[in-house]
Amino acid sequence: MATLVSMTPVAGGSFLLHEAEPGAVFTPEDFTDEQRQIGETAADFALHEVLPAAAEIEAKNFEVTLGLLRKAGELGLMGVDVPEAYGGLAMDKVTSAVIADRLSVLASFSVAFSAHVGIGTLPLVWYGTEAQKQKYLPKLATGEWMASYALSEATSGSDAMSIRARAVRDGDHYVLNGEKMWITNAGFSNLFTIFAKIVDEGGDASKAKMTAFLVERTAPGLSIGPEEHKLGIRGASTCPVILNDCRVPVENLLGEPGKGHHIAFNILNIGRFKLGAACVGGARHSLANAVSYAKERRAFGKAIAEFGLIQQKISDSAMRIYVAESMAYRTIGAIDAALDAIPEEQKEDAREIQKRIEEYAVECSILKVWGSEMLDTVVDHTLQIYAGYGYVEEFPAERAYRDSRINRIFEGTNEINRLIISGFLMKRAMTGQLPLLGAIKTLMEELMAPPAFGDSDNGSDSFTREAKLLSNAKKLALFSAGAASQRYMQALGEQQEVMGALADMIAEIYAFDSALARARKLAAAGNANAAIAREMTQLFSDVAFQGIEAAAREVIAAVSEGDMLRTQMAILRRLAKHEPADRVALSRSVAQAVIARGRYPLA
Repeated sequence: MATLVSMTPVAGGSFLLHEAEPGAVFTPEDFTDEQRQIGETAADFALHEVLPAAAEIEAKNFEVTLGLLRKAGELGLMGVDVPEAYGGLAMDKVTSAVIADRLSVLASFSVAFSAHVGIGTLPLVWYGTEAQKQKYLPKLATGEWMASYALSEATSGSDAMSIRARAVRDGDHYVLNGEKMWITNAGFSNLFTIFAKIVDEGGDASKAKMTAFLVERTAPGLSIGPEEHKLGIRGASTCPVILNDCRVPVENLLGEPGKGHHIAFNILNIGRFKLGAACVGGARHSLANAVSYAKERRAFGKAIAEFGLIQQKISDSAMRIYVAESMAYRTIGAIDAALDAIPEEQKEDAREIQKRIEEYAVECSILKVWGSEMLDTVVDHTLQIYAGYGYVEEFPAERAYRDSRINRIFEGTNEINRLIISGFLMKRAMTGQLPLLGAIKTLMEELMAPPAFGDSDNGSDSFTREAKLLSNAKKLALFSAGAASQRYMQALGEQQEVMGALADMIAEIYAFDSALARARKLAAAGNANAAIAREMTQLFSDVAFQGIEAAAREVIAAVSEGDMLRTQMAILRRLAKHEPADRVALSRSVAQAVIARGRYPLA
């Protein structure tokens, strides 16, 4: 296992209450030599093996896809999360994320790879019996066998607990019936983790509890439906999996009967942070294409890269990649630190591992939401830079634009994940796991009493303005959450629009906090990229604060009226008061650095 820079585990969600200590935040600059080498191996494989095969992959030539997946297995990339005892490399989560990041130059291949190594293989790694692991993991680690995760159904996508597939015990087998939809890799997978509800003969599956089963492709009664024809990721296999009296040996039940929901939801946390990292890689690749085209394309006698409005798109893309990258590796580094802190005698305890990862469920959902929407923005900028050519299939902008859209649906829709972000934090506050309620109460008292708070400089370095903005952003979020809680009490969770606006504030704060912590860390270390990181952080500070203020206005207007509304809006205006940065000058400077390097500048 790669050795990480020593980090102390922090409580999930604590970023709302405490200023990040730059030295305690993991960043890409902290990668070990081994992590960098593995990242370079993955990037080289993607550039020289995957991209040249793009046409065959997009045409659904799955022999080509499978061949590349097996080559990835030969390089050790497929077994990154598999224990060494079963033929894997047992690497840390940062290394796993670096691989997902660097391979994300062609979404169809990236999706096939990630679905196999993540949600396809990890259920078995964490919950499998020794016999199950011995039987399947060596094949999965090399790519000899491919794996799929089959949870979604036509009537239960994000509402996973309402699945209708059922399993009935019949001697030494379970008999499964139902249909799973949109199953990635289904066209060529050898092993499926299938979720169904165990019921008595003739029983009602809606009252039973979810259970996971390992089902081989050759199981009697299992069949694969036709390939879906999709808007994007056209080269990834996506099919229904049909269970018609499918007979599964009792020993292939995964985990405990009735505990399948634990498997389903814990695996999705991994899927979410890996998706966040993959979105960073995809955006980085798209930006490189945009810059290359902008430097070559001439109009009105000069390269369009010299035009201010084109530079705005380039700088906005780079800034968003920087922020998403900072968030992603901060989170995954924190997860690794938490896993590293597990006592030696519990290192292989799946429940303890999932408990440590679940601590960061909010951050994982933020990565998924923010990363997927960041990528959508970047590919949209790229297509616009290509203009008419961007709409043509033979140019890379068109495919990236289509491929990006699925990420807001994968791993739970962004709407569901927004509810997880705000709902999970409020739940932790109500149970006392995170002292949010005390912080809200203290803030409310401060806001209602003169003099106005917040006159401290919030830092002695050159980021004083950004630190003050971030501090006030956190106060805006706590203030809005307090006002919403007072209005709706226990029924707050039913107000999805308010919960969504709170989630947007929380996500932007985590993004801002992560970008600032990384910029400060680079500056303190005298890193060569400190100046560009500072400019991107300064640029993002205004973008983020503008979004946070707008969301706070939405919440306050929804929960208050009359004199209370006027009082709360006066408080909001006080907290939102600030001098804007010169976004035009910052944008030009960032864009020029990107154009000079021909790519994302911190790569």
